[in-house]
Amino acid sequence: MGPSTWHPVAERLAAAGYQVRVPSLLHIGAGAPPFWPRVADAVRDDLRQVPDGSPVTLVAHSNAGLFLPTIRSGLDHPVTSSIFVDAALPARHGPTPVVPPELLEFLRPMAVNGRLPRWTDWWDEADIAPLFPDPVIRQTVTEEQPTLPLSYYEQHIPASGGWDDHPCSYLLFGPPYDDLAAEARERGWHAAHLPGAHLHQIVDPAGTARHLVELA
Repeated sequence: MGPSTWHPVAERLAAAGYQVRVPSLLHIGAGAPPFWPRVADAVRDDLRQVPDGSPVTLVAHSNAGLFLPTIRSGLDHPVTSSIFVDAALPARHGPTPVVPPELLEFLRPMAVNGRLPRWTDWWDEADIAPLFPDPVIRQTVTEEQPTLPLSYYEQHIPASGGWDDHPCSYLLFGPPYDDLAAEARERGWHAAHLPGAHLHQIVDPAGTARHLVELA
């Protein structure tokens, strides 16, 4: 997904006095794999807008959660906390596949010349329509989406042991991420629940922002 899915939350946090950056990861699927180093580079480049040494809280949504250890290790800024929002969890150490085998098999037939359709085109209309509060926001988010190569989903993301040696927390919207929220609790993390679908941050940006502040 593109950065527009988080702009409404960022606006509310900024209005409350927080400095917020929403890095764009739209171009990480360009070129050849591995793709994961480009994620860390994109975040590090965006944080050049923040003074050196300023502490940051990282917020990762969906599969971006898998990249959080790599992002943290590539930053010059100290990370005081990390928040996973309806997100995949990296292994505590060692590589984690971007998607489980069953989802990879679901994706393979969709690829045309090695490239997949946009994420919202993977699913039935009945699954996608409830994610958006209105047609305008849906059009903005849909048109912004990249078409990623299948090889992006075939990669494994590294994580060095001890990457979670700082406060980590989990914000759950709803299924199928409830099992991951339970795993976060088993890891000793604080977890909160804001009931909604997977893109609930564009439906209730104020509530999402409030929970992020509380978790941070």
